[in-house]
Amino acid sequence: MVSPDPVAPLPPPAPPRRGWPTVDITRATLIVLALWFSLQLLWSVSSLVLLVFLATLFGLAISRGVDGLARFGVRRGVGAALIVLGTLGGIGGVLGFSAPTLIQQGKVLQQEFPEAVHKLQTWLDSGQGGWVSSLITPAADSTAVPAADGTPVAPAQPSEMIRQRIAEGSKLAARYLFSFVSNTLAAITAFVLIVFLAMYIAAEPEVYRGWLLALVPAPSRAEARRLFAAIAVVLRRWLVTQLIAMIVIGLVSMSVLFMLDVKAAFALGFLAGVLEFIPTVGPLLSAIPAVLMGFTDSPEKAAAVAIAYWAIQFLENNLLIPYLMRGEMDLPPALTLVAQTLMTLVFGFLGLMVAVPLTAAVLVPIRLRAQREDAREAALLAAAEVATSPPPPAPPPGEATA
Repeated sequence: MVSPDPVAPLPPPAPPRRGWPTVDITRATLIVLALWFSLQLLWSVSSLVLLVFLATLFGLAISRGVDGLARFGVRRGVGAALIVLGTLGGIGGVLGFSAPTLIQQGKVLQQEFPEAVHKLQTWLDSGQGGWVSSLITPAADSTAVPAADGTPVAPAQPSEMIRQRIAEGSKLAARYLFSFVSNTLAAITAFVLIVFLAMYIAAEPEVYRGWLLALVPAPSRAEARRLFAAIAVVLRRWLVTQLIAMIVIGLVSMSVLFMLDVKAAFALGFLAGVLEFIPTVGPLLSAIPAVLMGFTDSPEKAAAVAIAYWAIQFLENNLLIPYLMRGEMDLPPALTLVAQTLMTLVFGFLGLMVAVPLTAAVLVPIRLRAQREDAREAALLAAAEVATSPPPPAPPPGEATA
């Protein structure tokens, strides 16, 4: 038996591979294709995804009431149905009680609105609009086009610009906002879907949370649970805050309009309360018809209505909302407006409704990560300060021996 030579040279190492192996290229291609198909699928069912998000939002709020009923021995499914049906019954009762007044004042709005626009046009054309007319007139001058024979055309009057702006705004709103709700069957189907999904989610939230956790690796599930809990708290607090704000703003606006003796005050206050569900944009949309109805009496009353609506929104944003939220969700106004604009342009009316809560949900993991990094930075700074601080002075020799 021949023993191996201990000094025999080792075989040369294999040359390093250049580029990606075929297996890695195939895996990356499949991941990209799967991601592309997933995005295409989400885009094709974007309305359904937004409806599910709305149902989840309502389901999280209902689940808190279901938890309270469960302490008294009420089954969660029965408790969810009781809360949903009771809420719908209460809303239906309020609408039924106020329906005659709403219908009557809705007709008043329909009759008086063109007159209000006409009076606004007359007020602007008469030159009494002051700086308001000056803001509209340059826009009219810039759109003036000479005739075919070179004769200059007089710039459009401010009233004509107002008429054009209202017509363009109405078409834009119908295109981007109300394309979904214009279909009665689609609106009813969406409402029924939201109601039943909210009941199911409120009855068994742990089941759906467990399905989501099943997609998370085991080492990250504790962090995922904390994240889901934080998102649920923020969304629940946002919805409850908006519902309270809708009631408060509707009643306050109605009272102020009654005190100012504005026509159709009840209908305008009801509209202000309903549109309060859409932050930033909703109050502006509700203020426009109220100010125009003030013009049916005088420009001074219209100015008083505008000031009153501004004061209501100022008190809401600085007193009511901070008190109800108590720091749970601090959304920058610029970010809120950008999110609403982007979601409205892409998804229309549904996108406008879910823009703010969806932005709040997306910011939760970012805020949690920022808090962890801030704590880590503080710990590092404290450790660096301890390391660079000079050692305490040594005691004198006499004290040391003593």
